[in-house]
Amino acid sequence: MRRRPNYLAGAGSFVWLFLVGLPLYVMLAATLRTRQDYAKNGPVSVPDSITLDNYTGAFDSGFGRYFLNTLVVTACVIGIVLLLVPPLAYAIVRSRGRTTSAIFRLFLLGLAIPAQAVIVPMFYLISEAGLYDNLLGVILPTAAFCLPMSALILSGAMRDISPELYEAMAMDGATPRRMFFQLVLPLSRGGLSTIVVFSALQAWNGFLFPLVLTQSDTTKVVTLGLYDFQTEHGIDIPGLLGAVVLSMVPILLVYLFARRALVQGLMGVGGK
Repeated sequence: MRRRPNYLAGAGSFVWLFLVGLPLYVMLAATLRTRQDYAKNGPVSVPDSITLDNYTGAFDSGFGRYFLNTLVVTACVIGIVLLLVPPLAYAIVRSRGRTTSAIFRLFLLGLAIPAQAVIVPMFYLISEAGLYDNLLGVILPTAAFCLPMSALILSGAMRDISPELYEAMAMDGATPRRMFFQLVLPLSRGGLSTIVVFSALQAWNGFLFPLVLTQSDTTKVVTLGLYDFQTEHGIDIPGLLGAVVLSMVPILLVYLFARRALVQGLMGVGGK
């Protein structure tokens, strides 16, 4: 039996496509036009001529340095999270000791503490450690605030692993270390991808810690570098949007490479 076309669903899809596509068009079209063309014809009009000056101008104005600083911060935060969270989550899932339970509760308490509430003592701590206006002074607190949520996500993914698998490997004489590397990590790909994307987003979009804990242009990141396009005479909107598009590319690449395992992890499959 042939089904009748659902015209209402089709119309709704076109409306949704328009609502999603219009802001993307406005942003991308603005990056390919001059400032005068944008001011004269408006944001929705078709560019009179296409130019890449907004992208090259962003790097010429020092945005390339901010971009590199943000890459360093993001890569280091992801590295710290991947180094600390998997063994911590494994211990939380497999251990029944009171110490491990107390550490896990302490991590969960971190979810209830916003960064704004501790920014003043954080500033004094970073300053006393000699890390003020240093990328390491941004990396460490950013990673610290990523740990609680990452531990919660990954421990949930590891709990989906069947106890029978642990028992089978134990009967084969496998040590806890071998179970961790040969069983737990391969079956936790979804959870690992989730915490990678989560940590990358937190580090790449971080604003508060770079704002308070850095000062010079040599340690500035992209979220602060976007202010360079605002002057006392106005805002260079095409240049600003060009920098925004450039700042979006790494996060999109992270998602594209991790999307399959990420979706599996969000569906509760855990990579199995």
